[in-house]
Amino acid sequence: MNLNQRAFELAQAIVDQPEQYQAAILTAECGVQLIDVGVNAPGGQEAGRKLAEVCLAGLADVNFTLGSLEGIPLDVHVKTEQPVVACMGSQYAGWKILHGDFFAMASGPMRAIAGKEPLITKLDLAESADVAVGVLETSQLPPDDVCREIAKQCGVEPSQLRLLVARTASIAGHVQIVARSVETALHKLHELKFDLRKIVKAEGFAPLPPIAANDVQGIGRTNDAILYGGQVTLWVDADDEQILEAGQQLPSNSSPAYGTPFEKILRDANFDFYQIDPMLFSPAQVTLMNVNNEQLHTFGETSEPLLKESFEL
Repeated sequence: MNLNQRAFELAQAIVDQPEQYQAAILTAECGVQLIDVGVNAPGGQEAGRKLAEVCLAGLADVNFTLGSLEGIPLDVHVKTEQPVVACMGSQYAGWKILHGDFFAMASGPMRAIAGKEPLITKLDLAESADVAVGVLETSQLPPDDVCREIAKQCGVEPSQLRLLVARTASIAGHVQIVARSVETALHKLHELKFDLRKIVKAEGFAPLPPIAANDVQGIGRTNDAILYGGQVTLWVDADDEQILEAGQQLPSNSSPAYGTPFEKILRDANFDFYQIDPMLFSPAQVTLMNVNNEQLHTFGETSEPLLKESFEL
């Protein structure tokens, strides 16, 4: 399957009807197409849902369900039968773009053709494509020189690159981050040296927090939605011993950093993510289902008090 081609076609819905998604379609001087769903354009929940699906290269369904937390009307629900390719090959925000004053966290299938991350090589997720699609979490639209550089890194003509852009403190930005419940579980398992090929399908929920007043608060709330409210189920083709060994280390409460709203953790680390325990980044609760004997093993638990503190409910 060509992840970039799938995402390119999926993003066409926003290009064809930007008013439906409260989006703005722009073209950089070099020809890169910019799809603004949360920087200068207002975007919205449907834009965020589509943004998340593009980020997953169309290999997962992203929907809203009735909220499980009092005071929060909606949860973000993700379901996929191609979890490793969708989440690690496309959705994971593993490409940091820093160019002058411009900074963005980049995700989406363009990572699979840029090949800048060891993760892509190790999991054999690299691909070649004539088009490229990326999602940028940033507070500003990328300038022309950044657009040119991304196209160069992807090995495509600028006119064949689509960049969907939203800031953290936007509706679409909140949705696409909270839609990473499954992705965080898979990445944590990868860090634990668990063979991701054993995961055959996945499903996750996390509460959609109130829209933050600024990006720092937005980073805090959206991370807390997963760390303290995310619930993920993974269907695993492994024996119970392997499942128990990995599962005990999988939820966010296995980290010493657990128990504090993420905004405070981030500020205490002077906004340096590398100073934060990487084992924290996982859902609050994970259920592993052994597909061989249909045994369920649940680890961790959600924390309503921490969610309410973070969301100011």
